[in-house]
Amino acid sequence: MADAIDLPRNEDGIVAALGILKQRFGETFHTGQSMREQHGHTTTWIRNQPPDAVVFARSTEEVAEVVKVCAAHKVPVIAYGTGTSLEGHVNAPAGGVCIDLTEMNQVIAVHSEDLDCVVQPGVTRKQLNTHLRDQGLFFPIDPGANASLGGMAATRASGTNAVRYGTMKDNVLSLQIVLPSGEVIRTASRAKKSSAGYDLTRLIVGAEGTLGIITELTLKLQGIPEAISSARCSFDTMDAACQAVMATIQHGIPVARIELLDDMSVRAANAYSGLELPVTPLLLLEFHGSEASVAEQAELFGNIVEELDSKGFEWTTRAEDRSKLWQARHDMYWASLALRPGAKGISTDICVPISRLAECVTATQAKAKELNLLAPIVGHVGDGNFHALPLIDMDDESEISRAETFVAWLNDMAISMEGTCTGEHGIGQGKKSYLLQELGGAVDVMVAVKAAVDPDNIMNPGKIIG
Repeated sequence: MADAIDLPRNEDGIVAALGILKQRFGETFHTGQSMREQHGHTTTWIRNQPPDAVVFARSTEEVAEVVKVCAAHKVPVIAYGTGTSLEGHVNAPAGGVCIDLTEMNQVIAVHSEDLDCVVQPGVTRKQLNTHLRDQGLFFPIDPGANASLGGMAATRASGTNAVRYGTMKDNVLSLQIVLPSGEVIRTASRAKKSSAGYDLTRLIVGAEGTLGIITELTLKLQGIPEAISSARCSFDTMDAACQAVMATIQHGIPVARIELLDDMSVRAANAYSGLELPVTPLLLLEFHGSEASVAEQAELFGNIVEELDSKGFEWTTRAEDRSKLWQARHDMYWASLALRPGAKGISTDICVPISRLAECVTATQAKAKELNLLAPIVGHVGDGNFHALPLIDMDDESEISRAETFVAWLNDMAISMEGTCTGEHGIGQGKKSYLLQELGGAVDVMVAVKAAVDPDNIMNPGKIIG
């Protein structure tokens, strides 16, 4: 498996830093074993590597204070949001201090006339959208889990709405960050565009906490659509479902969401969420706009799938029907685990050009079958991104080995198709070995940036390139 590599520890520095931080932060400073393991938690198969201490920060000033102490003693610092990342991002391979940002959870300002807002990093996407609802606004990025917005920016998160609204990199206007020195900077203004200098905002978005800690975000907002309709459509084959996706995108239909479930995932959703869908490949879609435009979009999609021998095409504007379908989609991780009780779900994702989607998905299914793995597939396929979830008996060495082979093969295939080994999960620890294969000499530039900004490698070491 993609095991966590232990890095050299600065034992004297850790002891000195923890002594100072304990005296300064008192009851918000923790060294208990269970608390530390919780903050080294990883939702994949990478070994837990807990920090030496956890500090619950309540302000940018407190984050900066912790970082300054750690910088003075060359002690690692790891930021923590909600712990929903999937590639070992919050592990502490060299020990150090975890800064938990969950108590920095205030919506600082909403500028409804400018369609933007300013939030602290511990605000979750659901919390923000609840806050915005009475103003007719929403934040569209939806990775499924109720992740923190700071964590979503750090991992360049995406999700079901990305096909229309983009990813985190497209929806963050500005960031306030604490650098490895403890200095606080802002990466940009609230202006919707700027030609002023390097784009530091996009450098930090996706840096996974290796260049600094995000303590404030300025985000783009959208108006809640006048009308929303959802559609579902089943297909006899995975190839036909993927062909429908490609045709929909190539015809320019402005779908807000277009999600793929293979037959195993549909079976799991039926059992877990009480649905009665045909157990064949399924597309779930959502259309946003005026009442006339969402009806037109659904009709155009219906014309496309009719030519691909689809079955069971239905669309609705009823909120309760839409909510039931999309809740089932968001519950897919837990539904899939129920296919094999006691198994560990190893969630991995890739993204390929949309023209290669059908070939890639069907090859993935064939590879899982060849290796005798139960690996349901779901995907945000409007942008060529999908997830496979091998369900593994972690006491079976042979099965673990086959899962390793499967994940490696999947990453290699995506890269060979001019795609990426990770569409939205990030690199973390789990996919470090594929970064050079995918980006070549660009990795040297990343190494140079990291060395310039964080010469002592205290910011989330062991992740991406460290």
